[in-house]
Amino acid sequence: MEKRMIVAFVLSFLILMVWSFLFAPKKDQPPPSEKTVQKKDQKTLSKSPEMPVLKPAISPKVDQKRDTLIKPKIEEKEIKVETPLYRAVFSSAGAIIKSFKLKRYHLTKDPDSPLIELVHLEENGGDFIKIDFDTHENPKNEKIMYHVKEDSIYLDPESSPRELTFSSITSEGFSLHQTFRFYPDRYDIDLLIKLANNSDKRLEGNLRAQLTNLPPKDKKSYYSFVGVALLLNDELEEIKPEKMEEERDISGKIGWMAYEDDYFLSAIIPKDETEGRFKGRLLTSGILKASYITPAIDLKSSEQVSSQFTLYLGPRDLDILKQMGKKLDRAINFGWTDIIAKPLHYALRFFNRYVNNFGVSIIILTILIKIIFWPLTHKSYKSMKEMQKLQPLMAKIREKYKDNKEQMNKELMALYKTYKVNPMGGCLPMIIQIPVFFALFRILGNSIELRHAPFILWVNDLSAPDRLFNFPFQIPFMSPPYGIPVLTLLMGASMFIQQKMTPTPGDPTQAKMMMFLPVIFTAMFINFPSGLVLYWLTNNVLSIGQQYRIKKSSA
Repeated sequence: MEKRMIVAFVLSFLILMVWSFLFAPKKDQPPPSEKTVQKKDQKTLSKSPEMPVLKPAISPKVDQKRDTLIKPKIEEKEIKVETPLYRAVFSSAGAIIKSFKLKRYHLTKDPDSPLIELVHLEENGGDFIKIDFDTHENPKNEKIMYHVKEDSIYLDPESSPRELTFSSITSEGFSLHQTFRFYPDRYDIDLLIKLANNSDKRLEGNLRAQLTNLPPKDKKSYYSFVGVALLLNDELEEIKPEKMEEERDISGKIGWMAYEDDYFLSAIIPKDETEGRFKGRLLTSGILKASYITPAIDLKSSEQVSSQFTLYLGPRDLDILKQMGKKLDRAINFGWTDIIAKPLHYALRFFNRYVNNFGVSIIILTILIKIIFWPLTHKSYKSMKEMQKLQPLMAKIREKYKDNKEQMNKELMALYKTYKVNPMGGCLPMIIQIPVFFALFRILGNSIELRHAPFILWVNDLSAPDRLFNFPFQIPFMSPPYGIPVLTLLMGASMFIQQKMTPTPGDPTQAKMMMFLPVIFTAMFINFPSGLVLYWLTNNVLSIGQQYRIKKSSA
């Protein structure tokens, strides 16, 4: 029975890890017919026929023979935007963002390392964020050239919001103005789009908001999500790159669309959560392309329509995303452990407000969890103690009925019933704590707060494995950098001490299996984030203290 407990625990642990890694998103809804899409409401778009037609920034010439508009040639112009939070580069070729660097986040914990760049596109690999009016007549790769007055925009902490406007008129006879509004203390950027029909023909099409990026070839961690996410019909949909090798076409009420990686988020958010269409595809070049298509726009001559969006380009920080509204905080998703992880995440951040050290906060949170589970673990240890007392009687029963397994099990169950001992009592509390462990596994490996967060001495990044010294050679089972995993070795030692204090099973084979568990766990934890190892080490130390107290009180 005890052997089965051990096997059940190890298998449960491995199954839950595999399940967490392979947890699949919900199935997509089938796209509606084109007629259905055209009938959807247009809350995102506000038609204003009474407003005057927008005048183009540059007057077009008219070819009398063909009676068509000829756009004056405009050279591409780059506009630099800098605030206390980021440095961005915009281009007049498509009104796109060519670079977006976060000033408070670096590639490594070295403050002199490069800033985090949210745009991961090789040359001619695509446009990071682009919003166009798609009339279904223009080639998709044709960029609209805009006129822009500003050369650069700089905001200091005391600055008022500043605006950057791109204006263009196309050969099809419509003018398009895009106005970006920047704030000195916010990562979000307001975007107002105005579209006017300057021709004498009817204008039909859709606004297409496009988000393109290049996912990393080697995923940093298997406990975090990298890919496209969207809020569809008030439900979070997460689509991994490998799930987009065939084009995805989904329709419904779309609250926002985003590209996520381990710690950062790039999102396009329409003003209202309205009916729309999502299309996504992983290109052969490895680039991930996602589009949000608004309901159909139908403009008569001299009519104008406007639409508002918000762009969010910044960290996956829960406080910031909640302040943003639009349910963007739901992008922080801890998978099937979410219901447990969210309260633990809040508690961890709460403790850190006072101690200002996430390592200490993890220790405090571990003590709190231990207090909550104290009655269960206390009962578990007492149950194991009672089981130890029955070992001589159990050994006799096994010897007597060694050739009759069925009768032996009946006698053992009768023995448990007589002495009121539950054979599962020692294992059940540990199994109950597994969801908590996995919730912390997701939090400590995927929270922006712990990225490059120091603890003490050599542990200077709680989101990375702990390493003391850097060795020039490889170590088996260890991911780089190579060094001494001090916390992991201490954790393994604490598990060994805990096993020595735990009542041993009567069967020598089972006892050896139990003693191998510290070795197995040490090998498993060697590449885990040091914050998670710190939690497990603290939990083991507290358990050793609890076992010592129970042993002393029963002596």
